[in-house]
Amino acid sequence: MEITKVVRHTPEELVDKLRRVTMLTDPDCYIYRDVFISLEKIHTNFLAPAQSYVLTGELQKVRELRWELARHDCDLFHLEGYVTLYLAGYDEPVDLLPPVIEESVEADGSVFNIICDGMHRVYLARLEWTVPQVIFIRGVPKDKPYYAYPLPGGWSQVVLREDLPPGFIKKWHRIAGYKSLYRNFNSAFYNVGGPRGHFRKG
Repeated sequence: MEITKVVRHTPEELVDKLRRVTMLTDPDCYIYRDVFISLEKIHTNFLAPAQSYVLTGELQKVRELRWELARHDCDLFHLEGYVTLYLAGYDEPVDLLPPVIEESVEADGSVFNIICDGMHRVYLARLEWTVPQVIFIRGVPKDKPYYAYPLPGGWSQVVLREDLPPGFIKKWHRIAGYKSLYRNFNSAFYNVGGPRGHFRKG
C-alpha cells in the first residue's frame, strides 16, 4: 500500500457527515441525526467487542496502514476528525474514520461501549498499548440498536485467526433480519472500507 495524498477534515466536518448517515435498508432514516456525537480517547478495556474474531491478514493490513499514515504525519489512532486517502494505482479516494463506538443499553440494564466499526484497528491499539481516539455515540434510537450483541466474555472471547472455519459464529445477531439494522457509512462518506486489495475497514 502506498498513500500518495492525505486530506484532513475537522471534527466538525466529521460530526456533520455522521448526522447524514442512513440505514442501509432505509435511506430515509438518518440514524445519527439527533444523537450525541463526540471524539473521545477511550481505553480498549472499556470498549466492548461484538465480533468474536480478528483475522491476522486484516490486522497486518491495518498495521501497514498505520505505518504508511505515519509517513504523512498522520496518526491512525488520533485522526482528530477524519481523513481522505489517495492510494497509488487507484483513482478513487477512500475516507477513513476513527472507530465508531455506540453506547448500548442491554435488556438487563448493562451498559456497553460497543464497537460498531473499526474492530481490527481497536485490536491493534490494544496490542500496541495505545488509547485510541474514537467516535463515541450516545442516544441511538432504542428500536435501532447495533445489529449484534456485545460478547459476554469481552476481549477474552475474541480469537486471532488466519481464516474462519465453516459454521464459525462471528457475531450473535439481535434479530433474524439483522441487516435491517446495518448503518450505511457510505451514504455520507466516500468508499469507506475500500479498496479491498489494499486495506479494509477494520
